[in-house]
Amino acid sequence: MSHGLRIAFFGSSLVSAYWNGAATYYRGLIRALHARGHHVTFYEPDAYGRQQHRDLQDPDWARVVVYSNDRGSVDECLDDAFGVDVVVKASGVGTFDAYLEAQVLELRRSGTQVVFWDVDAPATLERVAKDAKDLFRPLIPRYDHILTYGGGAPVVNAYRELGAKQCVPIYNALDPDTHHPVPPEPRFAGDLAFLGNRLPDREARVDAFFLKAAEALPQSRLLLGGSGWEDRVVPANVVRLGHVYTQDHNALNCSARAVLNIHRDSMARFGFSPATRVFEAAGAGACLITDAFEGVEQFLEPGREVLVAHSGEEVAEHVKRLTPEDARRMGQAALRRVLAGHTYAHRALEVEAALGYRAPAWGGPV
Repeated sequence: MSHGLRIAFFGSSLVSAYWNGAATYYRGLIRALHARGHHVTFYEPDAYGRQQHRDLQDPDWARVVVYSNDRGSVDECLDDAFGVDVVVKASGVGTFDAYLEAQVLELRRSGTQVVFWDVDAPATLERVAKDAKDLFRPLIPRYDHILTYGGGAPVVNAYRELGAKQCVPIYNALDPDTHHPVPPEPRFAGDLAFLGNRLPDREARVDAFFLKAAEALPQSRLLLGGSGWEDRVVPANVVRLGHVYTQDHNALNCSARAVLNIHRDSMARFGFSPATRVFEAAGAGACLITDAFEGVEQFLEPGREVLVAHSGEEVAEHVKRLTPEDARRMGQAALRRVLAGHTYAHRALEVEAALGYRAPAWGGPV
């Protein structure tokens, strides 16, 4: 008999990574929670073409409920979630967000905790700071817990100032079952690869760190993966890959000599917010170059496990100096580091601690 928590989770999508950067995070966390004996139902809207671009069949480690994009269907899901141990409303569901943020609080009662899980805390906090009438602002103190995808002390302090009872960062991590070393593939061969969708709060940084580096490396082959770049003018040595499905991430990470991570504006400003790509690349044993962000050394050691750049010129210099042997050595060091302390199994324990959950004395299912 299992003594785990019954968790209702309202999020953008578990089964599709299409225009959904949180998919890897959700999958890793929920798989790890399932392995700890918890039971998750994930509610996601049929929106943004995600169901037409699924890259995951319904898993055996979660129950997935896809609901129609209308209020009646949202209410049916809220009714279905009644009486569970934990209700989670994630940020960025994409439809009926404000409605869900208010309605999940109606499920609070003795025996049911309600959590707001912010997968883009810097953007949420900046939005709330700019608008004193933001609908989410007065709801913050009513949640039992605020969990965040990252942000460190700056995010925790900002949420506490807004009245949050508790704010705990649950950082991105590695799921070693899905992101791991694989043989390289010729189609992804190159000197530097960047994977990320074209977003308004990232594009200027992609210009600065990736396209500027491409201009400084005219003899190199650079790979640009992600949606939205089709009509973007890029240097002749940049190969556009379009949307790269999750099952191809390992091959991409293992084929290029180095992999570049670029944070979105708000996450770079707040720091302590390593992107999912950081752990995906490290998990594949890739040599990672990241734009500088405060707190990087909490996750990987600069110069030994990761290369840090403050500009596109520095990215280009790293690529010029990087030998295949150095790249392999750095990738292996990063892989050892994340396996030792930054897997989703580690994060599941942190979630349990944040929720005040203690496994049964006999250990429960693991």
